[in-house]
Amino acid sequence: MASKRPSVLKREREKKQADRAAQKREERARREAARGETSDNAGAPVATYDDLESYGIARPMHDDDDRDTR
Repeated sequence: MASKRPSVLKREREKKQADRAAQKREERARREAARGETSDNAGAPVATYDDLESYGIARPMHDDDDRDTR
């Protein structure tokens, strides 16, 4: 039995790597769907001014800023 040519081995190796990568993408998509998230982090939590103040990093409000600080 003759051994396989290097190009055939290379194609098989590349195919195996591509299959593994596809499997990982599918698994990650399943996990994200189970958590109800999308890949663009649409539901990511946002810190409020109160949160920032509790960490001591809130910036002081300017006089021309119409946002409520309380």
